[in-house]
Amino acid sequence: MRLILAIVLGMGLASGAFAEELKVGIGRDLPTVEVPTASGPVTIQREQDTAHEITGEWARTSRECPPFCIQPMSPAEGVTTIGELELIAILQDPEARVVDSRTQSWYQNGTIPGALHIPYTEVVDRLGELGCEVDFDGWDCSTARKVALFCNGLWCGQSPTAIRAMISEGYPAEQIFYYRGGMQSWRLLGLTVVVPKG
Repeated sequence: MRLILAIVLGMGLASGAFAEELKVGIGRDLPTVEVPTASGPVTIQREQDTAHEITGEWARTSRECPPFCIQPMSPAEGVTTIGELELIAILQDPEARVVDSRTQSWYQNGTIPGALHIPYTEVVDRLGELGCEVDFDGWDCSTARKVALFCNGLWCGQSPTAIRAMISEGYPAEQIFYYRGGMQSWRLLGLTVVVPKG
């Protein structure tokens, strides 16, 4: 009995010590989140170095417009715009999909754990991966999954373009969620980024 109590107390102290070490959480009661990926589970957490700053491409504030113009809050009527906490909840939903709609070169430099890569130029051809079925008139999306799309950030038009293309093919707008902040906001918050293999 004493051994069991010592182990339980030790586990409590270890988890308490871990909680003390983790000073930058995702939310007040959400220090980390584990999400499934094709390579196994990945823990999403924020960068713990409070002096950390984003650099390079993600620190840039200005890009030529067009094509890099600030995107509207919603890319299409009926689509819900979401933030990081809502995106994390969708990542944890086994029935939903999160889609990185950026081109290959952007994707290869890092993505959100658990995101499916479907470039915006291919989304119409790959609606079957999101719950639609091919029929004689194109796509039947009556069983479409809940899906969240993202691209590089507030200035990136890749996911808005993909969303509008999906809707034009019959994907229900109410099943689509737009993470407008994209990779720039994700990185700004110091959230976990994974680099795809290959």
